[in-house]
This record gives sequence, structure tokens and C-alpha cells, in this order.
Amino acid sequence: MPSDFPAVFIAWTTVAQRADADRLAAEVIHRNLAACVQIDGPVTSHFRWQGLSERSEEYRLQFKCLESQIGPLERHLLAVHPYETPEWLVVRADQVGEKYLSWARANSSTPPL
Repeated sequence: MPSDFPAVFIAWTTVAQRADADRLAAEVIHRNLAACVQIDGPVTSHFRWQGLSERSEEYRLQFKCLESQIGPLERHLLAVHPYETPEWLVVRADQVGEKYLSWARANSSTPPL
């Protein structure tokens, strides 16, 4: 990928209810905070919470966004997320198809008024 192209990032979070996943995905797309949001699940999560072993069914949201969207996306999600301590993981894509990158760029900027 040429250095003048913006990087694509992939970010994840999880929620307990499908309705929350759909709401968060719709808000993020409406606010132009990601080019795409995919929802997987339910997935089974095993984790420790307040010293206890927990098992929970959750829905995983995967966000594809440009570098300029990461900060605003994170701030929005952490402000409206239903969990006290939400999962928030972000990685940079090492390689992105040229057509997908063009699509992501075209769908990650606010259209002119």
C-alpha cells in the first residue's frame, strides 16, 4: 500500500444483546465513524469479572475504518456502550485490497452539503 493512502483499521467490541449490537452499528454508520460494521454471534465468551469466572453469550461488532475515524469512533462507543468495561481492540490492517481501500475512502468521508 503506498504511503500516501490512509491506513485501514479493524476494531472490535462485544455486547450482550443483539438489539444493542444493531443500535451501535446503525449509530456508527449514521455518524460516519466507520465504513462498515459487521455483527457476529452469538459467540461464547469466557472471562474473569470481579474475581469470578464468567461465561456469556455476546454479539461481536467488527468495525472497518480509516485512521481519522478511530478517535471519534472510540469516544462515541465508550460513551454509549452498555458495559461498564467494554472490550475495545484496534489493529491496523497490514494489507488492504486496492478496490476495498477505495470503497472505504469513498464511504468514510462526509458528503458535501
